[in-house]
Amino acid sequence: MADNTPAGSTTDGAIQVGGPQQPIDARVSAPASYDVADFPVPHGREEEWRFTPLARLRGLHDGTAVANGGGVKVEVSAPEGVTVETVGRDDARLGRAGKPVDRVAAQAYSSFEKASVVSVPKDTVLTEPVRISVHGEGGVAFGHQVIELGAFAEAMVVLDHTGDATLAANVEYLIGDGAKLTVVSIQDWDATAVHAAQHTALVGRDASFKSVIVTFGGDLVRLHPRVVYGAPGGEAELYGLYFTDKGQHQEHRLFVDHDTPHCRSNVAYKGALQGEGAHAVWIGDVLIRAAAEGTDTYELNRNLVLSDGARVDSVPNLEIETGEIVGAGHASATGRFDDEQLFYLMARGIPADEARRLVVRGFFAELVQQIGIPDLEERLIAKIEAELEASVA
Repeated sequence: MADNTPAGSTTDGAIQVGGPQQPIDARVSAPASYDVADFPVPHGREEEWRFTPLARLRGLHDGTAVANGGGVKVEVSAPEGVTVETVGRDDARLGRAGKPVDRVAAQAYSSFEKASVVSVPKDTVLTEPVRISVHGEGGVAFGHQVIELGAFAEAMVVLDHTGDATLAANVEYLIGDGAKLTVVSIQDWDATAVHAAQHTALVGRDASFKSVIVTFGGDLVRLHPRVVYGAPGGEAELYGLYFTDKGQHQEHRLFVDHDTPHCRSNVAYKGALQGEGAHAVWIGDVLIRAAAEGTDTYELNRNLVLSDGARVDSVPNLEIETGEIVGAGHASATGRFDDEQLFYLMARGIPADEARRLVVRGFFAELVQQIGIPDLEERLIAKIEAELEASVA
């Protein structure tokens, strides 16, 4: 079913799009450091924190959250030929993709004890995904994970978050020349979990990176996907879907740094919201620097509001420092559930509840198909339908 979300936003006070922001290059020049002491404690008025309810971060932002040894359990299932290691803080592969860019990410980097490193050797083509399970066990934890692909390797990684925890983490993707990496990150937390993470991909020459981020659960989820290019010819596709329910805060803050010639990026995120106090935030920053001639980029965010009381803040930003590009654009739209679509289906004998499910399922279908793993696609469709069932129960 086609996506018929209105091209724009309603004027209802519960739905907000955009708003004044600092230039992207000003935010890029802000501190980036492995040391938490280099970041002031946020007070909520800063550009990068103005949408985030700081009190619900449970001390991840101000240093009062302390790992208690029972936060999360990490298990990795990998096909033959993949190396899985648990390493200390001195491992040379840690931090190669880029430094933390906010205080929570720096806190995570300063506080983790052991990191997981998954390595796929050069020229290796995996036919089964690497599956990383991060299960919350009720405590506070700081995590670090590295996924490294050698030159011309191809792999798919599933990063699956479940259970209950207060977690701050950094995830790095190191993608060698000519390699292809697809990552599916699922946030299917219990309703009380808090999760803040920075995901940074370093894309090599003629390499490709595809990220699919799926967020359902948690009290507060704040993710910061970032892409940087190590050499010309890199491609990045960033997809995301989120279903924000009553009282949830889900925030996705993307940044694509085009500082290398002849690279490409495509961003498409879609969200649905329902219930009083549901709040979704999407920030899409794309910077094309003066040296990045031949860049081709586009970013898109669509939001479907299913009930009163929900709020969306959607802010696409595109900053271009050179005119020598292939193309660049962005779009954002937020609208209420389309009653005309619902009427069309009901007029053909489809009950209202089933018609509602079909419309929302069609809204998300394109992004779910990007996953490419049948069991995960079925699980996510079932989760979407369960959310809709709960709304009419």
